[in-house]
Amino acid sequence: MTASTYTHEELARFREVQQLAYRCAQEVAEVLDPGVTEKQAAAMLGESLHRHGVRQFFHQPFAWFGDRTGFAGIRQPLQFLPSDRQLELGMPAILDVAPIVDGYAADIGYAFSCGENAELESLLDALSGFRSLILDAVNARESLAEIYRAVEDLLADLGLRNCHRHYPFGVLAHRVYHQPPVPLGQTPLLGFGLAAGLGLLAQTAVSRLPAKLSRLVPKLRQGTPFCNTGPGSDEPPELGLWAFEPHVARGDVGAKWEELLVIEERRAYWLDDDLPHVRRWREHDVQAAHG
Repeated sequence: MTASTYTHEELARFREVQQLAYRCAQEVAEVLDPGVTEKQAAAMLGESLHRHGVRQFFHQPFAWFGDRTGFAGIRQPLQFLPSDRQLELGMPAILDVAPIVDGYAADIGYAFSCGENAELESLLDALSGFRSLILDAVNARESLAEIYRAVEDLLADLGLRNCHRHYPFGVLAHRVYHQPPVPLGQTPLLGFGLAAGLGLLAQTAVSRLPAKLSRLVPKLRQGTPFCNTGPGSDEPPELGLWAFEPHVARGDVGAKWEELLVIEERRAYWLDDDLPHVRRWREHDVQAAHG
């Protein structure tokens, strides 16, 4: 099923998977000690999710430490995969994973540090503004390209570097679908589940069809799957679920969050307001209000 709208019960299932992914990422982050490698951290996250019943992934766990959180030197697909980089005291780190449970998917990114890191704390605070900016732009029915450029404008205002431009297809956001569990989906391919990865590639090919061909065979084009400035980005995002993932950096430190946005006929809203980064910003607002 790839419906563009979901029932209340279906959205609750997506929310449960998103909560599970963040919970496992936090639990792993809390026990990572200096000396652990990205490969070991990613394996630990996969094992944690497996213990909670996850058997399928849109993409396997990724882990980035140190300057790799800002994608230093990362330009090719294989470079995104977990490396032998070791965690050090004070280093920033990011865990990123996209589990699927009974066909319900989530895609999350959790930024933290091993000990104190003032620059990371500053970036996490700066990331708060992107959540409201994205929501307002989607509700205003701005095009995918306009949303992307609005994020880039805020990045420039804050003096931050855009890291998500280095993701495959330079995406700020991508569609998330309900997908029936299939055996092939458990086979990894460059860090992605084979079935999910092939589906994503197919969507990419369709999204890049020339406009004339799209009009001749409209059923081939089931909506624009990515938020970037490429072909097809001149339309507002289609109805359904989107995983937005602003990833920013300053110097050698990178940070991100990633969560699901629900886009319906008359409104858009974040699927869950009880996530680690949102709780952080809310607590800071409360502290500021009390002086």
